[in-house]
Amino acid sequence: MGDGGTGLPDGVLELARRLGVPDGQVFEVAGGVANRGFVLGKELFLRIARPGFEGDLRKEAAVVPVARAAGVLTPAIIEYDESLDLIAAPYVVMERVHGTEPTTVTVGLAEQLARLHLSERTDIAGVPQDGAGDPWRTVDDLAERGYLDRGTAKWLDGWFTRLADRFDRDDPKVLIHGDVAAHNLLAGPDGELSALIDWGDAAWAPRAMDFAKLPLDHVAAILPDYVHHHNALSTTHRRTHEEELAAATLWFHLAWALGKLAADPWPGQRHWTAPPGSRLLGLLRFFASAPPSPWSNLT
Repeated sequence: MGDGGTGLPDGVLELARRLGVPDGQVFEVAGGVANRGFVLGKELFLRIARPGFEGDLRKEAAVVPVARAAGVLTPAIIEYDESLDLIAAPYVVMERVHGTEPTTVTVGLAEQLARLHLSERTDIAGVPQDGAGDPWRTVDDLAERGYLDRGTAKWLDGWFTRLADRFDRDDPKVLIHGDVAAHNLLAGPDGELSALIDWGDAAWAPRAMDFAKLPLDHVAAILPDYVHHHNALSTTHRRTHEEELAAATLWFHLAWALGKLAADPWPGQRHWTAPPGSRLLGLLRFFASAPPSPWSNLT
């Protein structure tokens, strides 16, 4: 059933009217794997959890206030409801931030990530712990299954070992967004970041993991600015060094690229990492382009 034959889920128009939004200013926007999104006039945005993603929306409702308290640009939550009394799924009404998906390196993103990663450690409902994993096991599995020859597997094992010596894998975990990619960024006409959105993948994890869904050339462009802001804003965390963070970021890019190598194709997706070979070819393209120091020293 829908709201009066509009194609909207039951309860959406009733919610909009309660919030003072006329029916003619309510419409659905395309996209959204975890949620359906609806514009509610000029000031509000509604997200309704799709089946199986209810926990992500619950997590988002808990994380957003923490992120905003740290000074991160993300829309405020106006209302969260999981009672199913009005709409037959959990929903959240948020402040609507106007902007477009950036196509280049986003100005201001580095500072926002630094602020997020310096958030005070606290219990946040639904936010899991994540770690660096065991890429050596991934390499061995790919070789056993015939995706890699043993010579290449040995070379990759050595690369991971060299990278592991360049950063502390036991570094304290920080609050990360978990899906820092273009489709979760909104930028203004000048390219300046307006908002970081969609917190369904937030976790307590190594800070480098938050740079793992950006192309490496974008990471290389913003990392010096991130290090500057992190060290300037931090009062209790140890200083961050660009080379150490670059090594950790490369670790995740390489590990996730290999983890995706044997996956089935996933056509029709807009994210650059969706095709199984994209990450690995992205690494090749990055290092073939003569990257700057410290990246040039990490092979």
